[in-house]
Amino acid sequence: MSDSAGVSSPAKPQPWRLSDELKIVGHILFNRSSGSTHEERLENFYSGQATGYDAFRKRMLHGREELFQWLPTVPGGVWVDLGAGTGENAENWGPRLAEFQKGYLVDLSSSLLKIAEARIQTRGWTNMAAVHADATKFLPLEGSADVVTMSYSLTMIPDWFAALDQAYKMLKPGGTIGIVDFFVARKYPADGLAKHKWSTRTFWPMWFGNDNVFLNPDHIPYLQNRFETVKISQRRGTLPYMPFVRVPHYLFMGRKRVES
Repeated sequence: MSDSAGVSSPAKPQPWRLSDELKIVGHILFNRSSGSTHEERLENFYSGQATGYDAFRKRMLHGREELFQWLPTVPGGVWVDLGAGTGENAENWGPRLAEFQKGYLVDLSSSLLKIAEARIQTRGWTNMAAVHADATKFLPLEGSADVVTMSYSLTMIPDWFAALDQAYKMLKPGGTIGIVDFFVARKYPADGLAKHKWSTRTFWPMWFGNDNVFLNPDHIPYLQNRFETVKISQRRGTLPYMPFVRVPHYLFMGRKRVES
């Protein structure tokens, strides 16, 4: 059954299949992403992982469901998900997704967007659209947004500061931004922020950097400078097949300040 905004009951998660799992692990380990542009590198990296992507990443990308529990919806408002991939974040709103007048699932990977488009069609989400666009340049047709989210996509955008500036530009005054992503701390973090040992600050950027995922000590400071901090949590989570290691990640909810 669907409600008035065309949002169907939650669908079953993408099933786990060993063949998909082995293909993704092999792709991550042995296929170094290549290409002359950011879009080409993304597509080269994800085209071999699109099938089974959600089931594998669910065990790797922690905190997404909780972030969306934090975030407010805006009845009749606009939501933009930058670096939306397969569009799974739309599921994390649950029935609240129907409250938005429009939602945009924005990504540069055509392979992942095909999954997002199929998800929209299957769920009957008449208020959702999958958009092939650059996160550093995208603006919704309405000209502004009430909520902007980025889920493990900021570390994959070379000009990450430009993506955050674009998010700031499109947000209405008082609008909400929600980010969840990997990170490493600055060598001398501000009070209240996590401190990481040299080994953490050195190993994880090098390890993720092989796949053009760039952990940056300036993400949280830049977010806190650009937006009013509403809520922040800094944690560690496991990786598939690496149960004894913990990678730092953070959840951030901020608000665009209202000019007096």
